[in-house]
Amino acid sequence: MANTQNMANAIRALAMDAVQAANSGHPGAPMGMADMAVALWGRHLKHSPHNPQWFDRDRFVLSNGHGSMLLYALLHLSGYKLPIGELKNFRQLHSKTPGHPEVDVTPGVETTTGPLGQGITNAVGFALAEKLLAAEFNQSGHRIVNHHTYTFMGDGCLMEGISHEACALAGAWKLNKLIALYDDNGISIDGQVAPWFIDNTAQRFAAYGWNVIGPIDGHSVEAVDRAIADAKNSAEKPSLIICKTHIGKGSPNRANTAKAHGEPLGADEIQLTRESLGWPHAPFEIPHEVSTDWDAKAKGLAAETEWDARFAAYKAAHPALAAEFTRRMKGELPKNFAQTAVDAVIAAHTKAETVASRKASQIALEFFTAALPEMLGGSADLTGSNLTNTKSTPALRFDVAGDVKRGEDGRLGRHINYGVREFGMAAIMNGVALHGGYIPYGGTFLTFSDYSRNAIRMAALMKRRVVHVFTHDSIGLGEDGPTHQSIEHAASLRLIPGLDVWRPADTAETAVAWAVALQNKNKPTALLLSRQNLPYLRKTALDEISKGAYVLSEPADVGLKKKAQAVIIATGSEVQLALQAQALLATKKIAVRVVSMPASKVFDAQKADYKLQVLPQGLPRIAVEMGVTDGWWKYGCAAVVGIDSYGESAPAPVLFRHFGFTPENVAQTVQKVLKK
Repeated sequence: MANTQNMANAIRALAMDAVQAANSGHPGAPMGMADMAVALWGRHLKHSPHNPQWFDRDRFVLSNGHGSMLLYALLHLSGYKLPIGELKNFRQLHSKTPGHPEVDVTPGVETTTGPLGQGITNAVGFALAEKLLAAEFNQSGHRIVNHHTYTFMGDGCLMEGISHEACALAGAWKLNKLIALYDDNGISIDGQVAPWFIDNTAQRFAAYGWNVIGPIDGHSVEAVDRAIADAKNSAEKPSLIICKTHIGKGSPNRANTAKAHGEPLGADEIQLTRESLGWPHAPFEIPHEVSTDWDAKAKGLAAETEWDARFAAYKAAHPALAAEFTRRMKGELPKNFAQTAVDAVIAAHTKAETVASRKASQIALEFFTAALPEMLGGSADLTGSNLTNTKSTPALRFDVAGDVKRGEDGRLGRHINYGVREFGMAAIMNGVALHGGYIPYGGTFLTFSDYSRNAIRMAALMKRRVVHVFTHDSIGLGEDGPTHQSIEHAASLRLIPGLDVWRPADTAETAVAWAVALQNKNKPTALLLSRQNLPYLRKTALDEISKGAYVLSEPADVGLKKKAQAVIIATGSEVQLALQAQALLATKKIAVRVVSMPASKVFDAQKADYKLQVLPQGLPRIAVEMGVTDGWWKYGCAAVVGIDSYGESAPAPVLFRHFGFTPENVAQTVQKVLKK
């Protein structure tokens, strides 16, 4: 029989020792959640330290990621490739134990957490992906998708507004395999939370449609064990287990105080804590019998081997489904699908009537979603405006028993109504992408990217394929006015490292942007799309569009047999202005080149010779974009036709004239530059 008290104390000792060695970190949460961890990891969690990426493992998310030493201790003790030397190197440069858990850095870490509330929201995405994959791939007698998602979270996660967004959806979606353990210790950085956190958490989650268990004694392994077992029997509801704990459990002078939250205990207090816990061992020393109790390698390998046998039987009975499942879990796309789909879009819509790029996106999505069953779309209550739905993506619905409903044609839903929850949508999509099996995309207005920005940043940090469809991308929105008109948003999103930002000018550029986004296995993408109609402009090879910028029109295209005297760079809806200005200037014998730059960061990553071909040295450059001007000066522009104020409420054509987005003003700006 395992000694659960010693198992928990091993976590406490490793946490306080690592934080002390780093002289930085959060010992209180790991010490307080140690018994909860023993119950979950020691008795319930299905995982395989030999193979952290084994598909049918349970997913564990530490939403209160500042308590990262809890997770690192668990991974080390249970047998993952995380040696004690990495724990000694906690929070140091290039260690596998960074200050907050980071996916792809530490084996066994499922998602990067730290910004509170996003971990529980990722967990909702994990659980949703599991439920949808089970509905899609499990067959009679063959359950190859059958795992739980567990998350630990604290007061801070529940205070963050995103937890309301995500947990309400989890209840609506009846994610019964989602089990959240709430570390209810009543302490945050500023002290006792009672004066400012007065929620009745149990009633709140019951109102969401959750199965609420507790409060229970979070320091009783047996009580937590029973609660998890009860939660696993929930047929149609996610479960919240409220665990009453003491932050810094075991520390005589720091337990139950904010002092235990985010600073080392200190050498003297650590010694007192060792004595209080009856833990006489040296720093980072784990007795053999405790290591044996924690070792999960054999159990994990047995579970993985059993699943491999089940999958082999599944493959024999359903070879096509097995092949499709394997492809999707690897994140691979069908061969040549992108070019085929792009060609189909162009062939069907070449020289079609003008359409807004949001509509061009839907046109492209019709082809892509038909070709890729893993595309899982959605919108934050703006489906009719974002145009993220297609004929291949019926709305996702659940029946009263919690099962995924099929339509009359037998198809499963693939388009999610997230409601007015932009931040929640973005972080749930991150969880779906992390789980695997789906490529999530979701829509809202570009201005509301502010709400979801931190989750977008997390997708970039984690290098996950998530596509954000941002429509109504400028003052072209019109009468809704400055609250809804994007000004700084394109530039702001371009500042996020690892995020591709596309602002396409027509159907061809939009189709290519989608193709590139779907092929970017390790990168999120933001598509900035217009409300107003745009003409079809394509005059170049599609592979040049994929380079982020290309020469769209030369002086010869408007009847001038002379070399360009300047270059106009434009994006999105402003490309047509650049072409019209080029034609106006041609009547005055002024020759200019027009460069369309739908994805500046993609262009920046091209080889120097290509960039010089597009933007030759010595030619003055004028940029045109309905947004802040700051980001354009890096291209050596002599002038920028932009907008460095907020918009106004008026019809779009009136606003274009008011702010100078006319062919005449662009042409005059070029002339002024050439006269200097």
